Amino acid sequence: MSASLTLPSLGVEQIEHLLPHRAPFLFLERLTDVVSSESAVGHKAVSYNEPHFRGHFPDFPVMPGVLIVEALAQTAGALVMHSLGLASTDRLVYFMTIDKARFRRPVRPGDLLRMPVRILRRRGPVWRFSGEAYVGERLCAEAEYSAMIADKEQTGDGNTPDGNR
Repeated sequence: MSASLTLPSLGVEQIEHLLPHRAPFLFLERLTDVVSSESAVGHKAVSYNEPHFRGHFPDFPVMPGVLIVEALAQTAGALVMHSLGLASTDRLVYFMTIDKARFRRPVRPGDLLRMPVRILRRRGPVWRFSGEAYVGERLCAEAEYSAMIADKEQTGDGNTPDGNR
């Protein structure tokens, strides 16, 4: 193990200081096994009351894969913001790419998602991650993705760093 600081757990209140997301779009409730600038494990209790289950799918509710990847990205974003000491600042983590996404098993209401993520590399403000989503010991999804740390302020043309409004 490296000389990095390992913290036991961050709850949703601390996560809300690291990420701008709020219900119903906050898909991370706990961050454990935090190894600063290396890895962390995100946790989410999947509830039947989440709004996407009304339409995806009414007779067999399944968490959309894109939301599982979003939960992985939020785990990585919280890890980076915590590692850099950027809680409650005007900096955000912006999603840039999603690669090698694979969906192995459905995630359903009542499941507990465990999402280990690790930092693969960092080049300036751009970070690359790998993440997996498990229910119990069963792999449900995996992906590699990248994100950029940037100021919360929009660019001069009114766009965010990824070019979207």
